[in-house]
Order: sequence, then C-alpha cells, then structure tokens
Amino acid sequence: MPKLYHEISMSLDGFVAGPNTSLEQPLGEGGERLHEWATGLESWRESHGKSGGRSGRDDELMQESIDRSGAVIMGKNMFGPGPGPWGDDPWQGWWGEDPPFHKSVFVLTHHEREPLRLSDTTFTFVTDGPESALEQARDAAGDKDVQIAGGASAAQQYLRAGLVDELFIHVAPVLLGGGVRLFDNLEGADPKLEPIEVVESPAVTHLRYRVS
Repeated sequence: MPKLYHEISMSLDGFVAGPNTSLEQPLGEGGERLHEWATGLESWRESHGKSGGRSGRDDELMQESIDRSGAVIMGKNMFGPGPGPWGDDPWQGWWGEDPPFHKSVFVLTHHEREPLRLSDTTFTFVTDGPESALEQARDAAGDKDVQIAGGASAAQQYLRAGLVDELFIHVAPVLLGGGVRLFDNLEGADPKLEPIEVVESPAVTHLRYRVS
C-alpha cells in the first residue's frame, strides 16, 4: 500500500516555525532560515517556476520526494493565516496563481469551502477529519505516496491516530529558541521510530524514520 509520510524542515532545537507567526512572517521570527538549504536547489526552483539552482545530494533527495508524492495533505494554517471562517473574499494561499504542488492538495479545516483550482493544483477543503482527508488523498495519489506537508498540528493529528508510515526530517543547523514544536501534543500516542536513513551535507542533515 502507498505510504503516508511527513516531510518537514526542523531546527536543531526542535522547532518547525519560529515564535510570533503572523501574516508578514508565516514561519515566525527566524523561521525562513529553516528552509535556506532548500530554496536554492534546482528541483525546488523548478517546482516554483524558476530556473537554475544547485545540484548534488540535497537536490536528489528533494527531487525524489517530489516524484514519490501523488497527493498532499496540509492544515488550514499552512494554507492561510488565522483561524475562523473563510469570509466573503477567501484566502487563495501563499503561493500565487501557480502553486508549487502540481497535484491534488487536501486542506484540513472546520469551515466548508468549494475546491480551488490554481494552474495544475487543486485544493480540496476537508471538514470531516484527517481520516477522510487521507482516504481522498490516497484515491487521488493512485500508486504514489501521500505527503503531509504541514504544519505541525496536521502532522500531530496523524501521529496521534497512528496513521503515519514515515517521517522525513531535514534538520537545519539553526537554533530558534522558541516557536512551534513538531512533537508536542502527542498525548495518548506512542509512535516507535526506526532510523532507516541519515544523509549529511554542509547545509542540512536529512533523517528518515519508519514509524510504527
């Protein structure tokens, strides 16, 4: 069966976003530093409609992850800022008219909304829970895997439910000192992590775990 995996960049002290997230700083204070290893890669730039970029092992791992994913799940806060209803002029996402996903994306939310299609990405807003979002994502992914893109709350919901098959964490050499932790709010869950891959580079350390 195709896997459900969560991929995310994390600071050395365990944060996936810095403190004081806002519309101006969606990743919080210092949070953009977590992704500096990725934004110059050839594969990352291509997915964002840009040319050029670095090759090498980091880029190979990024491309492998892009290729293995047939659908994406994310939380409402990753799609757009703030809790509450969508309003009369609903948020269209952080990524403009051509989002970098190029596949179906399922957004966990408590507030109904019609699907949103931007270029070759369709956002479907799921109000009946993470299991429903996973079922829909697996249907859309076919024989490929499903990626939980973030944020931490979405990943925590799937970890608590025992549904995550794999964690792929990119540990940046950054200390944020505060913010949003990936492994908070796991009360009642006891995931077992088996290391299956460690890849070092000058910019980041890639850690892959099997979850059971």
